[in-house]
Amino acid sequence: MFKSLDINENEENKGTQTKETEKVKCLIIGSGPAGYTAAIYAARANLNPVMYEGLQPGGQLTTTTEVENFPGYPEGVTGPIMMEDLKKQAERFNADIRWGMATKADFSGDIHKVWIDDNKIIEAETVIIATGATAKYLGLEDEKKYAGGGVSACATCDGFFYRGKDVAVVGGGDTATEEALYLAGLCRKVYLIVRRDVLRASKVMAERTKNTDNIEILWKHQTKGLFGDEVVEGAILVKNKGEEDEEEVRIKIDGFFLAIGHKPNSEIFADYIDTDEVGYIKTLEGTSKTKVPGVFACGDVMDSQYRQAITAAGSGCKAAIDAERYLSEKNS
Repeated sequence: MFKSLDINENEENKGTQTKETEKVKCLIIGSGPAGYTAAIYAARANLNPVMYEGLQPGGQLTTTTEVENFPGYPEGVTGPIMMEDLKKQAERFNADIRWGMATKADFSGDIHKVWIDDNKIIEAETVIIATGATAKYLGLEDEKKYAGGGVSACATCDGFFYRGKDVAVVGGGDTATEEALYLAGLCRKVYLIVRRDVLRASKVMAERTKNTDNIEILWKHQTKGLFGDEVVEGAILVKNKGEEDEEEVRIKIDGFFLAIGHKPNSEIFADYIDTDEVGYIKTLEGTSKTKVPGVFACGDVMDSQYRQAITAAGSGCKAAIDAERYLSEKNS
C-alpha cells in the first residue's frame, strides 16, 4: 500500500502544514453490519479494503442487548458480540480495520479524498459509505440510564421482548404509528405519547392507530422522565391542559420506544452526492451506486425504510460487489 506525504492546500490560511496521505483501492467509512459485510466481500475480492470504524465501532447494534432475528444465531446473540464476530470475519480476510473518524470529503476528482480525524488524507479509487443513521432521542438523562433496560429506538428489533407487556411509544408521525401498530400485535397495551392534539401521520395510518383497541393515544403529553430500579417500570409525563395548566401523569410500562425519527450521518458528503430532504443518500435503484462514479452507499445511511441488521448486511455485500465491478471495468 503506497503512502506519501502531501501538502494540505486547504490549510493555507493556517500556515503550510504537511499531512500524511495514503492511497488505497477501497475505503470503507463506518462499521456496523453494512460496513463489516462490505469489508468481508471487498477483502475476498482482493480490494485490500481499509475501514475506519467511526465514533461507535459496530454501529447502533452495540447498544442492543439481544439480537434474535439475525440468521445464524439460533439462540440469539448480544449486539456487541455479533459485531465482534463480523469484525473478526473481516479481519480473517485481511481487511485493514482502524480506529478513526472521517471528518471531510472531496469527491470532485477521479480519485476520492477523505480526511481522517482532520490530520490524515486517504486517496481512494472507491469509497463505500456505511456511516449509518443516529436515532433521535428526547435528551433525557433517563434515556441513557435505561439504555438496554427498557429504552429502545427500534420496535421491530426489540418488540419481541415485550410480548404481553405494556409499552409506550413517543411520536406522532408515520414512524410512531407504524411502531405502535407493530407493538400492538405483541403487547397487552401500547400508549402512544403525542405532544400535540393531532397526529402528523398519514390519514390511513392515523385511522388504523385510533381504531386499534389496545393502543391508547395520550394527546398533549410530553415525557418528563422514566422510573424503575434497574429497568424501566414506568414513565412520568406532563399533560398540557392549556393556559399554562399542566398535570403530571404516571403510567406503568415495561418498555419505552422512541419513534421521533433518525438522522443519517451523511453531512460531510452532502456537497457531492444526492440526499433526500432528511439526509438519506440516494442510490441508483437496485444498486449501491451514488451519482459519483466510484462512491457507493450501504446500510442505514441510505435506507429510510427497513433499518434492520440483515438488510444493512445485504446492502454492504452489494456495495463491495459494485466497487469490485467498477474497478474491473475502469482498469480493463
